[in-house]
Amino acid sequence: MSKVKGLAGDTMWYGLSSIIGRMISYLLVPLYTSVFLPGEYGIVTELYAYTAFLYPIFTYGIETAYFRFANKNPEEEPALFNLIVTLMILTSTFFVGILFYFGADLAIWLDYPGKEMVFYWLATVLAVDAITSVPFARLRFRKRAKKFAFIRFFNIAFAVVLNLFFLVFCLKIYEGVWFTELQDFMLTHYDFEFKAKYVFLSNLISNSLLIVLLIKEFNGFKPRFNWNKVSPILLYASPLLFMGLAGVTNEMLSRALLKIWLPEGYYPDQTSMAALGIFGACYKLSVFMMLGIQAFRYAAEPFFFSNADSKDSPKLFANVMTGFVIFCTLVFVAISLNLEVIGMIFFANPAYREGLYVVPILLLAYLFNGIYYNLSVWYKVTDRTIYGAGITIFGAMLTILLNYILIPVMGYFGSSLVTLVSYFSMALISYLFGRKFYPIPYQVSKIAIYLVLASFLIWGFYQYDSDNWMINFFIKNLGVLIFVLGTYLAERKHLAGRVVFGFKFP
Repeated sequence: MSKVKGLAGDTMWYGLSSIIGRMISYLLVPLYTSVFLPGEYGIVTELYAYTAFLYPIFTYGIETAYFRFANKNPEEEPALFNLIVTLMILTSTFFVGILFYFGADLAIWLDYPGKEMVFYWLATVLAVDAITSVPFARLRFRKRAKKFAFIRFFNIAFAVVLNLFFLVFCLKIYEGVWFTELQDFMLTHYDFEFKAKYVFLSNLISNSLLIVLLIKEFNGFKPRFNWNKVSPILLYASPLLFMGLAGVTNEMLSRALLKIWLPEGYYPDQTSMAALGIFGACYKLSVFMMLGIQAFRYAAEPFFFSNADSKDSPKLFANVMTGFVIFCTLVFVAISLNLEVIGMIFFANPAYREGLYVVPILLLAYLFNGIYYNLSVWYKVTDRTIYGAGITIFGAMLTILLNYILIPVMGYFGSSLVTLVSYFSMALISYLFGRKFYPIPYQVSKIAIYLVLASFLIWGFYQYDSDNWMINFFIKNLGVLIFVLGTYLAERKHLAGRVVFGFKFP
């Protein structure tokens, strides 16, 4: 139980940095939806979707490989760190060089002629992310969750400040609302026609600060390269590269393909780019589920590797899965039944609220993504990462095929369904293979009951709809209360005497 409490404590710190940081950054959503028209926000959605595809290429599964080899030989961790950081610097420099060389052609190909500077910025962001992923992994390996959380939080907060500077302060001066004596300067230097570029510029500046914030983790770093030591690391990590690419396909491709495969005029009075902007904004609301999964992932990966050899690990991992699902179903119900209020808060432009109905589907999809991540322990600790790559590639192929079929007939609702089907299929396949190679006594029946009941509760309360949003709020939160109370009654024997977030259960 102490191990689970340790995992929960680390997850809390990672979660605080992610949740508080993201909540601060989510203050930008009302800003973006008020400053950008749906078509302009579609640019941000599209370019970040393409950037997400490049991230696994820049990192190629090196974080997981670091944990695997560092846990095998903890005394050799400093040498491993030097080796992997050197490798990341070399490969990141190579990839950035390619993107810089083809940047202008890429901008033309993606229909952004003359805007190649944004592609250079994003290439640099990817390089910084790749290089700093290793010291971040070292913080997790050393269980320095508080420092990890502070750096992540500060990085996000600084990005928010930069966005406010460019999209509020500078824009107000440009429009002659504030500091009119500076308006001539802004009229000359501020790019009003391509305001979206300041989102990427803010990302570049804030990410570059990570090098400074992580400087102590680089202390003692000496460039080292030994092919005999690198080759087993790459052999372990190479399937993770394909798994990462396939995973991004599952997560991001629907947004990239929506613009291409959505018939013009499918949504009345909206271009395909405007529909992409609406879908991208609504997709962001699934972040509430993604944050919990991300926080869990930061803590769980070193936890899984450090406990894999324990005789009690199967039961331990099963308990972790059950607790994870219970928490995520609570998030699923609470967010889904409060979307009307959340939409009013985050979407200043009512046009974006048209797509809110897809959010519960996306939340459930990411819940299954979290389940799949839990299940992935079997192929990571048994060095069968090739199976993980195969499962994720299958999910990616399913994503492409189903998007091709459903986008033309169902729009972004079809894309949402595809995401759910893909992650569910991956979780199911991983569970079936895991039973053979690394049996874990998951409480499948209990997990299924929570998922089914949560889904039916949401569906049932969605049947009620009043013209008064306050009445809707109170009625639908009755559903949240019912689920919380039911969960407590079902788990009260396990919670008795436990302290959670400072509250001791009777």
